[in-house]
Amino acid sequence: MTTYVLTAIGDDRPGLVAALAASIDEHGGSWVDSQLALLAGKFAGIVQVELPDEHVTAFLEALPALSEEVGLAVEAAQGAHEGAGAGPHTSLRLHLLGQDRTGMVREVTSALRSQGATIDGLRSWTREAPEGGGMLFEAEAEVRLPAEAEESDVREALETIASELMVDLELDAPE
Repeated sequence: MTTYVLTAIGDDRPGLVAALAASIDEHGGSWVDSQLALLAGKFAGIVQVELPDEHVTAFLEALPALSEEVGLAVEAAQGAHEGAGAGPHTSLRLHLLGQDRTGMVREVTSALRSQGATIDGLRSWTREAPEGGGMLFEAEAEVRLPAEAEESDVREALETIASELMVDLELDAPE
């Protein structure tokens, strides 16, 4: 079995996920993991699949047809072996909420990078604040710290950023 990570994007319409799933299935593949979203009228997704080695070439050759048939552009990259980049680590969950302004993601991710942290997952969105208070920015992230990193140092770096950005920031162990 060979692991591939697919990235897919197209104008939103019914049947995009079904067409991708059918192509994977028709080539003996297995849908392993995915993150799919609708953003600004575009469907965007990333999907991890496993394919029998003997079907990989035919599958990769079939992907351009999805663009022609349903308008879904799909790119495939061979995945790393399971466990690559893993090792001893600490997992944390980050939640941020504050008045929306430019540079928030940059500031927080720079602070995480300075501590050697890896972002395993990030979801962000904006929403109206209650009682006409403008727009709020909210984000949740799954963060992985290397074994040598101190959680207190990461917390201190993030609390400094939270104070500068005037946002509420929570950092705790995942549930």
